[in-house]
Amino acid sequence: MAHALPHEGVAYEHFRPAGPFASLPLPGNRSSLVWTERTADAPRFLAMDDATLAAEIEAVMGSTLGTVTVDDKLMGFPLRRQMARAFIAPRLALVGDAAHVVHPIAGQGLNLGLKDVAALAEVVIETVRLGLDLGSDEVLARYQNWRRLDTMGMAVMTDGLNRLFSNDVAPVRALRDFGLGLVDRAGPVKAALIRTAAGIAPSGPKLLSGLPL
Repeated sequence: MAHALPHEGVAYEHFRPAGPFASLPLPGNRSSLVWTERTADAPRFLAMDDATLAAEIEAVMGSTLGTVTVDDKLMGFPLRRQMARAFIAPRLALVGDAAHVVHPIAGQGLNLGLKDVAALAEVVIETVRLGLDLGSDEVLARYQNWRRLDTMGMAVMTDGLNRLFSNDVAPVRALRDFGLGLVDRAGPVKAALIRTAAGIAPSGPKLLSGLPL
């Protein structure tokens, strides 16, 4: 979508009972949109004309990006949480969406994919330096063991966050807002959560911490 005001490179995410509604910055005054709706309501939005869609978007986002123009076709996809039974097979390793699909809340699907690639690259390079077979079962198992637990944890967390933020019950909403306020004011805690989500941790791949392999 195009919009009158610049996004300044900032992504915006609104949490609604139907699920997250997020704008992700693109070059120029354009953003992509991640719009979550209930299954029963999705066909109605997919059938809307561009002007009506723009009005719906502005109703959620307010004046954040100014007047909105829909300049691409709205596409609908069912949301599922899926994980491959194994991330590896003989001389094969799965990464990103080929290995796992999580709820698109806070962009964690992309982060998981980046961590997969960085971890696999690290395992492969270390194996080559040792002069070993980089496609051996033992080497691939090291990649799978490294990534599978983290991926499962993030899948459960994103599903839980979606349920929490989609809950419109007043007491739950009040506790949620209170907790978010505490985290936002606790600088070190907030920074640690951001680093963990991005894979920047002592146990994470070196590439994501800016370290050479």
